[in-house]
Amino acid sequence: MAPVSPAARSTDPAPVTDDGARVDVAGLQAFVIALFFIFGGITSLNDVIIPKLKELFTLSYMEAMLVQSAFFAAYFIVSIPAAAIAKRVGYMRGAVIGLLTMMAGCLLFIPASSSATFGVFLFALFVLASGVTIVQVVANPLISLLGPPATAPSRLTFAQAFNSLGTTIFPYFGSILILGSLAHVSADQLSGIALADYRVQETRAVVHAYIGIAGALLLVAAVVWFNRNRLRGEQHGDSSILGSFALLRRPRFAFGTACIFLYVGAEVAIGSLIVNYLAQHQVMNLSEQAAGKLIPLYWCGALVGRFIGAIILRRINPGKVLALNAVGAIVLATLSANVTGTVAGYALLMIGLMNSIMFPTIFSLACEGLGPRAADGSGVICMAIVGGAVVPPLTGHLADVSGSLGFALLLPALCYLVIAAFGLYARKPYDAAGTRAPAR
Repeated sequence: MAPVSPAARSTDPAPVTDDGARVDVAGLQAFVIALFFIFGGITSLNDVIIPKLKELFTLSYMEAMLVQSAFFAAYFIVSIPAAAIAKRVGYMRGAVIGLLTMMAGCLLFIPASSSATFGVFLFALFVLASGVTIVQVVANPLISLLGPPATAPSRLTFAQAFNSLGTTIFPYFGSILILGSLAHVSADQLSGIALADYRVQETRAVVHAYIGIAGALLLVAAVVWFNRNRLRGEQHGDSSILGSFALLRRPRFAFGTACIFLYVGAEVAIGSLIVNYLAQHQVMNLSEQAAGKLIPLYWCGALVGRFIGAIILRRINPGKVLALNAVGAIVLATLSANVTGTVAGYALLMIGLMNSIMFPTIFSLACEGLGPRAADGSGVICMAIVGGAVVPPLTGHLADVSGSLGFALLLPALCYLVIAAFGLYARKPYDAAGTRAPAR
């Protein structure tokens, strides 16, 4: 069994949901942690694929960011149906459906490579992301079943640390497998049949990586399926799809949902630019592969920060911690944009440390007190992850029109400013009746 955060333990015989239902969670920690690890790692591979496809199809920064648009658009389209699936078949069976959908998306890279068409790659990424969306809609509220609501931010932060472990490991090996040959030939030097053959040959590296992931997903799906009855006592609100959006009438929930949109957008935009940013001669002047190997430092910061945050959030007001981290991200982005050399490069990478507690803390603060409507809330909030489809292309457009990746960091910095404001607002928790209580 995987280690359990102190925040996930309770003195009760069994953890309880917000409405008092007893839940059998023996052994579930390992499954949940595995889910976070998998969808985190797969999502971070986009940071490696972007420079690959940018070179192969001679794309602008904005066009290359369509990789993230195709991926994160799935959150907007699939999140609410995913919540409906979770409510109908349960969290564990919903996770299996998500894992199999992810596997199908991985296998679609085979025809994408055969056609060597950018649009087919985008479709494969959309299907893959649809599966990731289902898994994430299931995994986030599932964490709330593993202990008392008061420590949910700490518990979710601990689980998300394993998400960061995946985002740390996958890009390193992905850079070796996928970016290794970019330095030898450039697509803009080829044309006609030679260019088509080069694209087919070079995309095979992408295919091999995702076929391996597909096999691993099938294995995990089988394990979760055979343990599908381990979770008991699930209770879900009996609301319609439109009823889910009624939650946005709650100011705290609506503000938190908007911040998820901005946070994911900022995090993905920065991660997507790392390779090209570090390759600039005025920054670190690295090759694509060498720069790709530094992507894990960005995500490792989130990994370390989440383990630390799981402890800190039990002792310090989560809203205040969120605001402080957001301010830290603004400072680092501003520093990176206004200096050169290794300082500029590592300042950008250190933003990952500031990002660490943001998603789980925003999610937990926004969803505080939802009780049996947790699946609905997770569906709506996961729709907001579509920020990863919107903010990166806009950031890329800023880079294109200004000719400066440093100037483009202004947009993520503005996103963090709004998140800091939410942290200060949400430092006042809700009581059981859903009203605002005095600040801690």
